[in-house]
Amino acid sequence: MPSIENGIYQHYKGPLYQVIGVAKHSETEEEMVVYRCLYGEFDLWVRPLAMFTESITYNGKTVQRFCWHSK
Repeated sequence: MPSIENGIYQHYKGPLYQVIGVAKHSETEEEMVVYRCLYGEFDLWVRPLAMFTESITYNGKTVQRFCWHSK
């Protein structure tokens, strides 16, 4: 399973997000990334770690869903 560092990440569509940490789902123990939007209402979100770190195809190119930006 991939690991992830806390800090600022950029989504492939442009917005920035702050990764707060990794938590486990209470029923399945699946690792979930806890992160906050750095725009709008600064909502808090969770996404499966495997999905957060995966590569996707966007506009015909393979890109990371979220790329490291800064601490």
